[in-house]
Amino acid sequence: MRQHLLPLGLLLIAMLSIQYGASIAKQFFPLAGAAGTTALRVSFSAIMLFIVGRAWKHNISKGNFFILLAYGLSLGLMNLTFYFALERIPLGIAVAIEFIGPLSVAVLASKKRVDLLWVALAALGIYLILPTSEYSGSLDPIGILFVLCAALFWALYIVFAKAAGKHGSSLQVSAWGMVFAALSVLPFGIFLEGDRIKNPSLWPMGLAIALLSSAIPYSLEMKAMRNIPAKTFGILMSLEPVVATVIGTIFLKETLEPIQWAAIFCIVIASAGTSLSHS
Repeated sequence: MRQHLLPLGLLLIAMLSIQYGASIAKQFFPLAGAAGTTALRVSFSAIMLFIVGRAWKHNISKGNFFILLAYGLSLGLMNLTFYFALERIPLGIAVAIEFIGPLSVAVLASKKRVDLLWVALAALGIYLILPTSEYSGSLDPIGILFVLCAALFWALYIVFAKAAGKHGSSLQVSAWGMVFAALSVLPFGIFLEGDRIKNPSLWPMGLAIALLSSAIPYSLEMKAMRNIPAKTFGILMSLEPVVATVIGTIFLKETLEPIQWAAIFCIVIASAGTSLSHS
């Protein structure tokens, strides 16, 4: 048990880091906008990963270029649409809905009947959150639409990441993926928020968000994954919507209605159940 305490602690710190980074990003939106914040975060992340991973030593051939490109595009658009959603809906709800992406990938690849239960539970959670539900309150429908797009891009990211992982070390592949992600979101940042993000006084905050939301949690998760079973890792990561909700409550003053908490727990249980049945 003791040998698992350190990786479990690292995972908890990783979750706190990424969600605290998201809360800082949301507070940064009035200065740089969602597109500008995404552009700064992903660009700084790409620079850091490119240097740490020595990605220039990994040659991109014609055979793997399009896989890496698709991997990077899905990563960049996932971050962009998630931040667009975060402008409009609470952090905890956004993270919970986004988890539909990896859950869908796992279920579609499975033939187990028990997965129908997790699908039904996740669907219930989504129904309780949707603005058309009589229980949902006043969530922004455009925010919901953006985070559903983020969930789709997360699902595509998982598919392409698995394919890209066959073409080099995980760190170098991640570095090139992040470079392509940066190239995919920079046009949005420049077009929508170009006058603001070219201000060097905003760059330190963009770097801080990149560290908290990408570099630090990625490093900690990689270290933790080496020392705990995949099943345990998946179940613990399913708690991320709860962590996001708590962070949102503390730092963003986002209070949720009881039915919204119930919706988040439906999705968390569905995600944890999927991890359990696929291990």
